[in-house]
Amino acid sequence: MRVALFVTCLVDGLFPDVGKATVRLLERLGHEVVVPPAQTCCGQMHVNTGYPGQALPVIRNHVEAFEHADVIVAPSGSCAGSVRHQHAHVAREHGDAKLAEAAADTAKRTYELSEFLVDVLRVTDVGAYFPHRVTYHPTCHSLRVLEVADRPLRLLRAVEGIDLVELPSAETCCGFGGTFALKNSDTSTAMLADKMSAVLSTKAGVVTAGDSSCLMHIGGGLSRLRSGVRPLHLAQILEHTR
Repeated sequence: MRVALFVTCLVDGLFPDVGKATVRLLERLGHEVVVPPAQTCCGQMHVNTGYPGQALPVIRNHVEAFEHADVIVAPSGSCAGSVRHQHAHVAREHGDAKLAEAAADTAKRTYELSEFLVDVLRVTDVGAYFPHRVTYHPTCHSLRVLEVADRPLRLLRAVEGIDLVELPSAETCCGFGGTFALKNSDTSTAMLADKMSAVLSTKAGVVTAGDSSCLMHIGGGLSRLRSGVRPLHLAQILEHTR
């Protein structure tokens, strides 16, 4: 299968190893991966911050960048959620029916990584080996917008050598929420403190999730505590072999 990687601007700009891990994983499973060079931001931050009109040209660019892709995979529940649940709606609300139709078509071909592996490729054991104690944080957009449910956990449970520990209050938000962390920093910090406490209680050496944004938030806090706990994206664990 030919897979178009929707790398996301956060991964491209700050966490390129996540994008590389996603490519290596998909290629190991026998698929060709292409990265459309015209892709940029998906426009989520514009919409979520109250500027949907400014998101229109960004949405149009995204639709055009992936126009010829058979299937689109993103290592992010947040960005995949924006494509699937915001793009067509924003275009429709601003009177662009043609763009709305094209965005809806793009949305049908877009998957978050764990969705693609479990629902499209029908695999849970990807041949990974990761002999470490790990806890998993289900990010809000993947859990509540995309409803990926236990797909990431099913993939992690199949990893050879892993010691997967349940995270207390796992479904509680980490406090990031994009610009929420800036506009409501005190609340965000308090939520982060609760999440870090939960992570530390597991005695895990690695905390994983399907979104680099949440891992950046959690990992930053854990780093300031000098906890020794590493944030690793789901793709980075699944691509790891002996």
